Amino acid sequence: MKNLKNHSYLAVLLCLFISSKSLSQNSQPLMPSQQNKIIIDRIVEATRYKNHVIDFCLSKINEASAKEGWNEQKAIEITQSINYKNFRDAIYNSFVVFDEVELETLLKAYEKDTAYQTQNVMTNNKVLINNLNIFADDIVKGKYVSK
Repeated sequence: MKNLKNHSYLAVLLCLFISSKSLSQNSQPLMPSQQNKIIIDRIVEATRYKNHVIDFCLSKINEASAKEGWNEQKAIEITQSINYKNFRDAIYNSFVVFDEVELETLLKAYEKDTAYQTQNVMTNNKVLINNLNIFADDIVKGKYVSK
């Protein structure tokens, strides 16, 4: 009985230790190197993905404005809150698995073949699509409007 009591104390201590270690982990998203960010920015430019992000947000705003009957001032205020830089980290994070050589190869493919640009890795990436939906919904909710 005494042995069982000691084991239960050890089990509780082990659980507390594991919990404290998992809580102390850094929850920052992984980010590519500075050089890879430069290449990713060039890929975004080659694919015109920045325009896609802005157009997507505008369509969400127009949809919400019509559905909820926003006045013109609110629609303008929400539209002006679109800032691609607020979404850029999500793009960087989605490319973190690629090394510099792979990114350069991808960039060359986009620069060389214009047909390839319309079928790009970003518009087909389910995680990035989900993140873009969340970002656009946050814009519509006014989370980026400066007060």
